[in-house]
Amino acid sequence: MKAMILAAGLGTRLKPWTDAHPKALAIVNGKSLLQRNIEWLQQYGIREVIVNVHHFADQIIDTVEKNKGWGSTITISDERDAILETGGGLQKAGWFFEDDFVLMNVDILTDLDLQQMIVQHKQHKALATLAVTERETSRYFLFNAKHQLCGWKNVKTYEEKIVRHENGLIQKAFSGIHVIDPKIFSLMKQEGKFSMVDVYLSLCSNNKIQYFDHSDTKFMDVGKPESVVQAEMMFV
Repeated sequence: MKAMILAAGLGTRLKPWTDAHPKALAIVNGKSLLQRNIEWLQQYGIREVIVNVHHFADQIIDTVEKNKGWGSTITISDERDAILETGGGLQKAGWFFEDDFVLMNVDILTDLDLQQMIVQHKQHKALATLAVTERETSRYFLFNAKHQLCGWKNVKTYEEKIVRHENGLIQKAFSGIHVIDPKIFSLMKQEGKFSMVDVYLSLCSNNKIQYFDHSDTKFMDVGKPESVVQAEMMFV
């Protein structure tokens, strides 16, 4: 299995670090976020990884080369000309995948059991399986009782997108980790710069997009300076 790490973002929440560095190279207990996630993937036998770059791209490329991919084979998807967001970034890197793969944000840290998530994904023959928890956040995916994606909402702005209108929808906070069937590339109608949220909402009526709940595991969105401090207490 292969993976993609999304590392092209501007990391505005992580200022002032990102005024001079990419968020992927933010340090938690002596290791960058990128290194930690590459090593986390290695625990599950995933050693072929594509990383998209935009903001301070040269720093990421130089660090990967200097460290010889930390033992993995790292391919760069260059978005220096234009950042493409999560969906566009994945679409650009679609040539890299032949089988089910992992997609993840570089600025999250977790100890969830990825193998268990992959097994669930394959057993249910899902188009995509999304890691979620019960934590509080501003944006949620909405699922039905069968764990199928039905919509999305922002509880701060009250924006809501419901695709499958069902009673008793369950809200789950997305953790930025996906397991995806590569047939998604033939189903994507979006082009250019777009979000995976839009992709999933456009496909969930006719395809199985489910969740994997890992609320009982460690998880940290390392998006702000204070979260780096919290991550250092949680991840050695």
